[in-house]
Amino acid sequence: MTAVVGQAVDVPTGDGVADAYLVRPAEGGPYPGVLMYMDAFGPRPSLRAMADRLASAGYTVLLPNVFHRHGRAPVVPLPEFIDHAARRALFERLGPILRSLTPDLSMPDAAAYLRALAECPEAADGPVGVTGYCMGARLALLTAGHHPDRVAAAAGFHGGRLATDAPDSPHLVADRVTAELYFGHADADPSLPPGQIERLERALTDAGVRHRCEVYAGAPHGFTQADLAAYDPDADARHRAALLDLLDRTLESP
Repeated sequence: MTAVVGQAVDVPTGDGVADAYLVRPAEGGPYPGVLMYMDAFGPRPSLRAMADRLASAGYTVLLPNVFHRHGRAPVVPLPEFIDHAARRALFERLGPILRSLTPDLSMPDAAAYLRALAECPEAADGPVGVTGYCMGARLALLTAGHHPDRVAAAAGFHGGRLATDAPDSPHLVADRVTAELYFGHADADPSLPPGQIERLERALTDAGVRHRCEVYAGAPHGFTQADLAAYDPDADARHRAALLDLLDRTLESP
C-alpha cells in the first residue's frame, strides 16, 4: 500500500459540526476526492482502515460521522468485534438514531461534506466519487441524485431499503442522477429483498442511468466490514476491485 496521511477534521453543517476523518496519499497530490459514507456503527478503526486503503489507491477520502447530531463518533460504545449478539444489542440503541436521519437532514449535510472536499487543498478540483455501506449505500444514491453536478460516480455495498414504498425512498432520485453507479448487494438480505432489487434496477434503467447491480452470492449483509461477524473476505475483495474500477474510470487523476 502507498503510505497515507490521515487526520481528524471538523466539517461545519447547518446543524452543528460533523466530526470526520480525512486521509490522502502521503506524497504528491492533489488527488480526486471521495466521500465515504459509514455503516450504522459509524467511524471506527476498521472503517478508517478502509478509508486508508482507498486513499492508498490515489484518492483523498472524507469519512464523516453522519450521526453527528447525537455526539462525536462513536455515538454508542462499540466492542472491538461485533458478533451477532452484540449487533442486536447495538441496534436497539442505534435503530432510532438511524431512522431519525431523514433525507431532509442528510442531504444538507451531504452538501456540507461535498463543500469540505471542494475546499480541501489535498482534493483535486472537479467532481467526486461517493461510496457507502449498509445505510451509507442509501446516502450515496441520494447524494448522487441531489448533487448531480458534483458526483461523477457512486457505489453502495450491502445497502438496505434502497427501493421501498416510502415517498422518500432513494430509488426515486434516479431521474436526477448523472453519475455512473455500482451496487454490490448482499445475498438473501432481509433489508433488501428481491422485490426492492428489481425496483431499483428498473428505476435506474428507466432513467437511463449508467449502472451495474450485482448480488454477491453467499455474502451476508455487512460483508465488507472486518470487525463484524458477517465479514466475508472474498466478497470484500470483490467489492474493493469493483469500487476501484468505477472510480478509476470516472474520476480524473492528477
